[in-house]
Parts: sequence; C-alpha cells; structure tokens
Amino acid sequence: MPGSGVLVWFSYGVEVPGDTEGFDCVHVLVEEMLMKHLSIRSLIVCSGLLVAAVAVAHEETATAPAPSANPLDVIPDSMPFNTPYGAPISLQRAQAAIQAAKAEGEKRGWPMNVAVVDSGANLVAMIRMDGALIGSITVSEHKARTAVKYRRPTRVFEDAVQSNYTSLLSLDDVVASRGGIPLVEGGKLIGAIGCSSGTGSQDEVVCTAGAATINK
Repeated sequence: MPGSGVLVWFSYGVEVPGDTEGFDCVHVLVEEMLMKHLSIRSLIVCSGLLVAAVAVAHEETATAPAPSANPLDVIPDSMPFNTPYGAPISLQRAQAAIQAAKAEGEKRGWPMNVAVVDSGANLVAMIRMDGALIGSITVSEHKARTAVKYRRPTRVFEDAVQSNYTSLLSLDDVVASRGGIPLVEGGKLIGAIGCSSGTGSQDEVVCTAGAATINK
C-alpha cells in the first residue's frame, strides 16, 4: 500500500503473507490512512498473546530436566572382579566338575554341553551329553573362556546388556549369556566351567552344580 506507515508484528505462530513473506508471524501494517480503523483493543489483545507466549516458552525452558549423570563415570575405590589367576586346573578336577554338571543335567532331563578351561583359558575337558544341541558345543567353551578371561560369571555381562550397557559387547571374546562360572580355589582363579544347550537359566543351574565341586 502507498504511504508511510508503522510496522507492528506479533509472533504467535500464524503466517500472514505480505511484504515480509517467509516469517512465521503476524504482520500488521498500520498505515496512517487506516489507523482510524484499527482499534486499541486489538492491539492490546495481540500484545497479550505475545506476552503469554514468551512466558510459556520461558517456563518450559526453566523446567526442562537436567541431563542424567552417566553411571559409567563413577570411579570405584577398588578394582572389581580382581581375583588373581592361579595354577591351571588339573584334568582330574576338570573331569570331576564336568561329571557333577552331567549328573545335574541327567537328573533334570536336560542334555548339556559342558566345558572346562584352565586359568589361561585353554580347554581342558569337554563332554556333549546325548541329544545336546550341536550348535551349543562351541558356546559352552566360549562361556568358560569368557568367565576365566574376565574373572566373572557370564551372567554379569547378560545383566549389563539387559540394562542397556551394550558397549560391553564390543569387548573381545565376550558372550553375554549366563552359564559360565569361574572356578576359584584358595582365593585364586584356576579355571572356569561353561554349559550350553538349554535356556540360559537351565545352563546356569547345571553349570553351578559343576562349579560347586571347586567353589566352596
């Protein structure tokens, strides 16, 4: 429109095309020739909308929750799972642990693969019960290796992953499934036993029976 005017605009989320096209706001061009048609009440209402919008935005910003602290940033006073490595388990004791696990599996009707490794994560003995899952043969060995390498039950990794600490899966040679248990004698880690073929809970029950021949 011709003539000199005063541009008054209020931001409350409605776009009105005009000379300032592209801005997401209300543009009210007050021309001297139209001033008499614009009521003061309209100006007051628009101003009120602007003040209310600013107040709401400020309140939302002020009440936004602070980011939660990362629990992985906590620094423990002592090293967790710090059982020292000891002499490797003998074949005789490894076989005794396997037989105890086998007996538990037979009692419950759960055919299992059972493996025992020494303190250096080397396979010492392993059995596959009749009917045990073929795909779980290497899994039982893997559980035993993980338990001895990281000096903790494999259930620790399973629980961590279920709590969304999936970064643990980037660690070398980790299996995040229960059923791998360290074997500790005299305060030293001499090996580990791993069981696989059933559910994780079944594997753990059978594995615990085998570990009980050494862990007192």
